[in-house]
Amino acid sequence: MLNRLTDSLNFQTQALSLRAERQRLLASNIANADTPGYQARDINFAKALREAVGDVNTPGAMATTQRGHIAPLAGARGESGKDYALQSQTSLDSNGVDMDRERASFADNAVKYEATLRFINGSVRTTLDAMKSHNQG
Repeated sequence: MLNRLTDSLNFQTQALSLRAERQRLLASNIANADTPGYQARDINFAKALREAVGDVNTPGAMATTQRGHIAPLAGARGESGKDYALQSQTSLDSNGVDMDRERASFADNAVKYEATLRFINGSVRTTLDAMKSHNQG
């Protein structure tokens, strides 16, 4: 029981951390919308979460199953696992920020961040309630 609770909270904590990092990147993209040459950055959230929780049994993931196998590269996505966002259209100043996409991504990520916080809060509250009723009963 305790391991399941700990595993669930660890997963949600990792998700919350990644959501916060993604929010920081999206805010930086929005702040640099008028900076010539700035290229928007983003995180592939699903992939980053799988890596953060150590899920190596995902489709397409490489594994070293034999002693002679070469280990996969950890930083294959770029600096700190951040990807450049795809440009929907080119601009004269080579700025890669699409404000419509950034605003939508920012709002979506904020909602998911809040949902993750609520889930963690609910899990902790349920566990505390279960412990109280056991001690009182």
